[in-house]
Amino acid sequence: MDQDEILENESVEKILSPHPLSFMGLQSLCIFLIVWGLLVAWLVNFSDFRSYFINPILIIVVWAFGLLLVGVIASLLTVLWRIFFIYCAIVGSGIGIVFWLGYLNDSGVFLPVFTVVISIIGFLLVECFRRSHKYVISNQRIIFKGGVVVKEERTLRYDKISDINSKQGVLGQIFGFGTIIPISQSGFGLGADTSFAAGGVQAGKKRLKILGIFGGGREVQTPRTRSYYELHGIFPYKEVKKIVENLVQGSVITTYQQEQVKFQEEQVDLQKEMRDLLKKQGTLNRSLNNKEEDIES
Repeated sequence: MDQDEILENESVEKILSPHPLSFMGLQSLCIFLIVWGLLVAWLVNFSDFRSYFINPILIIVVWAFGLLLVGVIASLLTVLWRIFFIYCAIVGSGIGIVFWLGYLNDSGVFLPVFTVVISIIGFLLVECFRRSHKYVISNQRIIFKGGVVVKEERTLRYDKISDINSKQGVLGQIFGFGTIIPISQSGFGLGADTSFAAGGVQAGKKRLKILGIFGGGREVQTPRTRSYYELHGIFPYKEVKKIVENLVQGSVITTYQQEQVKFQEEQVDLQKEMRDLLKKQGTLNRSLNNKEEDIES
C-alpha cells in the first residue's frame, strides 16, 4: 500500500493475498484438460480400442464431446456459463487449427498435445489472476483490490459492517486458509440462490391429449460476492478472522456510549435554550431601559 493512500491516524495491520490453492475451482478445470488430453492420447494410440479410432473425424468428435460435456456440467454446478463458452472456444480453436494446418491425419497426436498446452496456459492465467488480488487491513477500514485487465477496488469501513460470514473448504482446513465475507449494512456481500421445479403430465393417446405444467420458485439470500470484494482464501485464516472481528467490535457503539452521546446532546440543547433565554432577557431589559429614559425625558 502506497504511503499516499494511508489516511490520517491510520495504521496498516496486514497486507494479504489469496493462498495459492484458494482458486482450486479454476485450477481443477485446467487439471481436467491435462487428464482428458492424456486419456485421449492413450485411447487413440495405446489402448485396445485404438482400432476404432482409425477415422480422424471420430477422434475429433470424441475429444470435443468430452470437453463440451464437462463444460456444461461445470457451468451448471457453478452457475457460470462462461466456463462452457471457454471450453467451446478451446474446441473451436483446436478443430480450426487441425483443418487450417492440415493436421487431420495427425489429430490423434495433435489434439492431446494441444489440450495439455492450453491447460498450462490456463494455469498461468489463474496464477496471474490470483496475484492481482491484494487485501489491506488497517485500523480504520479494509481495502479490496483485484483484476488483471480492469482493476477493481472496494473500501469498507468497520462501522459499516453489519455481519461477517466465514468459510473453509477441505483444502482450507488442511492448509489453514479460508474466505471471509464482510456484509455491509446495505446488503453488499449477499447473493441469491434461486431454485425452480417444473413438471408435465400428458393424458391420452390418440384423440385427447392434456398437458399440465406446474412450477414453483424459491429465492434464498446467501453470502456471495466476487473474489476481489471479499477476503478470499486468506492465510492465516483464524488469525485474520480474529483481527477483523476485533476491529469491527471496536467500532460498535455500546449502550453506555449511546447513553453518553444522548446525554451530551441533551446538554448541548439545554445550553442553547439557556443562551436563547438570556438573549431574550437582555433584549427585554434594554427595551425597558429605553422606555424609562423616554419617560424621564
